[in-house]
Amino acid sequence: MLRTIADSGPLIALFEPAERNHARVRSFIEDYEGALLTTWPVLTEVGHMLGHSVDRQLAFLQWVERGGVEVTTPGAGAVSLIRQLSEKYRDLPMDIADGSLIVLALESGVRDILTLDRDFDVYRLPDRSRFNNILAST
Repeated sequence: MLRTIADSGPLIALFEPAERNHARVRSFIEDYEGALLTTWPVLTEVGHMLGHSVDRQLAFLQWVERGGVEVTTPGAGAVSLIRQLSEKYRDLPMDIADGSLIVLALESGVRDILTLDRDFDVYRLPDRSRFNNILAST
């Protein structure tokens, strides 16, 4: 089964109709036949950004409950690795949610990502491989 890592930007856009990428992300999600993977830091970020609307926040949580995205818990070494990555990319800067997605990529082997964040064009995994932003080609 196709698996793709989901960043917060597209998830926010999916539940925020006024967001300029809403229609594009919604169309992509409706047509996507694989599994979306994300992390708890990303869920927290999405919840915070949708926090102005309890209805949108609840709709997002219901979507997660129905399997819209699989939420993973990083392994024991995640905090140390996220700190190291934050030091490496301090000029961007990298936030904890982005770092958690790099950890997820390392743990899962998934390199496809659904993101609106150009920083993922810069981030490299330890083997120097890049993410493949599947939203960029739509």
